Amino acid sequence: MADDIIEVKIPEMGESITEATIASWFKKEGDAVEADEPLAELETDKVTVEVPAPSAGTIVKILKSSGDTVKVKEVVAQIKAGAGKAAAEKPGPSTEQGPAGSADDSAEMEAAPAARKLAADNEVDLSKVSGSGKRGQVLKEDVQKHLESNKSVPAKETSAPAPTKPIFEGPEEEKAVPMSKLRQAIANRLVQVQQTAAILTTFNEVDMHNVMQLRSKYKDQFLKKYDVKLGFMSFFTRAVVEALHEFPAINAEIRGNEIVYKNFYHVGMAVGGPKGLVVPVVRHADKLSLADIEKEIGRLAEKVHKGSIGLQDLEGGTFTITNGGVYGSMMSTPIINPPQSGILGMHNIVKRPVVVDDEIVIRPMMYLALSYDHRIVDGKEAVQFLVKIKEAIEDPARLLLGV
Repeated sequence: MADDIIEVKIPEMGESITEATIASWFKKEGDAVEADEPLAELETDKVTVEVPAPSAGTIVKILKSSGDTVKVKEVVAQIKAGAGKAAAEKPGPSTEQGPAGSADDSAEMEAAPAARKLAADNEVDLSKVSGSGKRGQVLKEDVQKHLESNKSVPAKETSAPAPTKPIFEGPEEEKAVPMSKLRQAIANRLVQVQQTAAILTTFNEVDMHNVMQLRSKYKDQFLKKYDVKLGFMSFFTRAVVEALHEFPAINAEIRGNEIVYKNFYHVGMAVGGPKGLVVPVVRHADKLSLADIEKEIGRLAEKVHKGSIGLQDLEGGTFTITNGGVYGSMMSTPIINPPQSGILGMHNIVKRPVVVDDEIVIRPMMYLALSYDHRIVDGKEAVQFLVKIKEAIEDPARLLLGV
C-alpha cells in the first residue's frame, strides 16, 4: 500500500565486512526519493559504498547520523512508500502551452548526490554529462562513463592522490579529526603484521637503461596497437611472476601450523587513493600479456581515484608491488600486506655513475627493496628472488624467453 513504511537497511558488502561508518547522508527527513536513488554513503575498512532507496517515497525518519557505526542489515532510515520525486515536484510557470503534464515530464532532475560528488572531485561539468536515470537524471555511473570516454584528457593525474583541503583554516593550534574506517584498518593491519610476522628487508639496485631503451623504441607502436601506454609496472609484474615461479615460498602464506603454497599469481598494486592506501589485485598475472597488465593496472587505478573500487577488486592477492618512486622516494622498507609473505618496493629512477665493463658510465638506477616473512622465506631465497628480478629488468629479453 502507498502508506506502507519501508525500512532502509545497510546492504551486505562482502563476507569479511560486518560494519561500516555512515560517511554522509545525501538526503534529509521530508525529502522525496526515487527507488534505487542513493541515500547515504558508507565507509568501510576496505571500500566506500552507497545505500540505495528500497522504494520510491518520502523519508520520514533517519535513525543514524553521519559518523555513526552501523552493522550489515541494520535499519538506518524509514521511507513512506509513494510516488517519490516525480509526484512531489511541481511544474514551474511556462509561457508555452502544451498537453497536460508536458511541462512536468520535461522538467530536469538534479543530478544524484553521488554523481555531484564524483563530478566535483574530478572537475566535471555536469551539463556535459548525459543522464541515464529517470527523467534524464545524471547518476554516478554516468559521470564514470563520461570520465572513461575522456581518458585522453583526464581531469586528474592518477599517479598521485587528489589534493586535500588544509587541516587548519583558522588560528587554532590543534584539531582532532576522527580516523576513517579505512585509516583505522590500515593502522591496525600495519601494527598486526609487525607483531605477528618476522619481517626482514633485503635491497638491490637495478640498471633501468635497457628497459628504458626498449620502452622508448616501441612505446608509440605499443600505444597504437593496444590503446594503452607501455609503462614500467608491466615489466616488473612479469619479472615478479617469473621470480615467484622459482621461489614459491614467497607466493605462499602461513595458516595456523601449515604453509599454503599457491599455484596462481594474483599481484596486488599499492595505490594511494583519496582516502588512503588500497591494494587492488591484478588476477592471474602470469597469464596476461604486457598490454593486458597495463590495461588492468590502469582500470584499477582509475577506480581507486574515482572511489568506485569494489571489494572484489581488493581480495585474494598473493604478492604486492608498491611504487614509492612516483612520489620521489629514494629507498624504503615496505611492510608486508598480510597474509602475504612478500612485497616488492620500487623507487625513484636517478642517474648515477656506475661501473660497467670496468668503465664509469652514467646510468638510470633504481633501488629495489624486498620485505619478506622470515618465518617461511629464508634470507638466501629472498636475495636470489631480488636478483632474479634485477636480471629480468636489466635484460628484458629474459621476460620473453622465460629464463
